[in-house]
Amino acid sequence: MTIAFEKEVFPVARDADGTVRVAGTSVPVDAVVYGYLRGESPEEIHSSFPAVSLADVYAVVGFYLRHRAEVDRYLRDREEAAEQQRAAYEAEFPPRGPDRAELLRRWEAKFGAPFPNKRSL
Repeated sequence: MTIAFEKEVFPVARDADGTVRVAGTSVPVDAVVYGYLRGESPEEIHSSFPAVSLADVYAVVGFYLRHRAEVDRYLRDREEAAEQQRAAYEAEFPPRGPDRAELLRRWEAKFGAPFPNKRSL
């Protein structure tokens, strides 16, 4: 019996906004890599994202292990972009809820005593 060795294509595709996704799915590579970094097995990652075949989960994890620096840089860039988007959104639409001081004042008004801190419990 002989085994045919073929060069396989890495199962990812970059979409229009630059997000790298597992090919043929809407699952970003980030989700697979972060699952792996949390200690999930490929089988657990596959059960969380059934659209991604188990073989493709292993391929993404293998690629990450071979190209850790580049993938980590990609993930950092995505996190920074998300933080910039969040900051821009909050600058345009500031949160309207009460701040901590107001919540503590309300607690004291309602219960007639200061909010207990962890040290006093």
